[in-house]
Formats: sequence, C-alpha cells, structure tokens
Amino acid sequence: MDVNVRKIKKFYGKDQILDIDNFTFKSGRISGIMGSNGAGKTTLLNIMAGLDDKYEGYVRYGEKSIEQVRRKVTLVFQKGGLFKRSVYENIAYPLRIRGLDGSDIKSRVDRTIKSLEIENLRDKKAHKLSGGETQKVALARALVFKPSLLLLDEPTASIDPEFVRVMEKAIVDYNRETGATVIIITHSKEQAERMCDELVFLQNGRVGESNGFF
Repeated sequence: MDVNVRKIKKFYGKDQILDIDNFTFKSGRISGIMGSNGAGKTTLLNIMAGLDDKYEGYVRYGEKSIEQVRRKVTLVFQKGGLFKRSVYENIAYPLRIRGLDGSDIKSRVDRTIKSLEIENLRDKKAHKLSGGETQKVALARALVFKPSLLLLDEPTASIDPEFVRVMEKAIVDYNRETGATVIIITHSKEQAERMCDELVFLQNGRVGESNGFF
C-alpha cells in the first residue's frame, strides 16, 4: 500500500516537530528515513503506525484510513516491547489473536525463527534476553503475521555486527516475497545502500532532498 502523509504538523508544546506538506512512501518498496537526532523520524513513524493522533493533517494508506488497515500495520520499536512469555509465545501471539489454527501457527513461527537464525532462543523467557536478542524476537513477531506495512525504528541498533546482515536479509526477503511496504529509520548510510529502494531525509521536521544518494 502507498502511504501518503499530507499537511502534517506536529507540535510538542510550542516546538514544531514535523512540517510535511505532501509525501508518499511508495507501495511495495523499502524506504529509508535518515536525519539527525530530533529531526522527527520516530514521531513520523508513530503517526504512520496510528500510535499518535495528536497532530494536524492526515495519513492515507492507499485510499484507506488507519482504522481500516490497523491490523495490517505493525511497528517494531528499538527496545522490542516483548511480553513476559517465551520467545515462541511472543512470536505466536499476533497469529493467535487473528484466529489461526495451531498447526498453521507452529509452521509460521518455526519458519520465521529459522529465517532469523534464533532457534536457540525458542524456549527462552523474554525477560532473560539481551537487548540484541530482544530486537531479533521483536522483528520475528512483526514478520510472522505478514503485515502490509512494516515500520522499523532502527531494528539493528543493538545487534552484533555479524548478525546485522541476517536481519537485513530477512527484511529484504520479506519485502520481495510479499510486496509489503517497508519503512525503516536508519543512521547507517551503508545499511540504507544495502536495503533501501529510496531514501528520505528529515531535517527540522521537513522532508529534504536525497542529493543523489543512490
């Protein structure tokens, strides 16, 4: 789905955080968002995820509102936000609430665990995971139910360098296999080059030019 943000203005007190006249994240592409700290990146992601409704303007998902697509949208936070359950149960949760049967749940969870190479974490309790392990499981939980819009806030920020490529591959493979729209905040130019079809720069809450980044 296309994601169109139009006439978006967001304030915290008297400080304006976002001022975006009109921008569309294109359907089926991986779009990277870069910008300095305080540029409004995470705020924009929260708005697109439907987690922040205190703003002016609107966001359209194709021709629909967030209320019509909410169950097809997910946001992976930097800190994961897992339940106090096993890794398997955390990943299975979005499938259970959508009413999938047990065999389908097991098949999907097993496949997702394998794609992210976290088989060793399957039965581990979430509160015993490291920060990097939590990020891996949070991504698995997002991918397993096949969202049409996947929003990622620095998903590899706490990941050991040797595992970053595994997560990047899982995200790119998911995008290519499903045609989902993926929007990722990253501070790494190299990561953006490896993963993204297009790049958006935010500066002082406004969309800037990519300056021929690709």
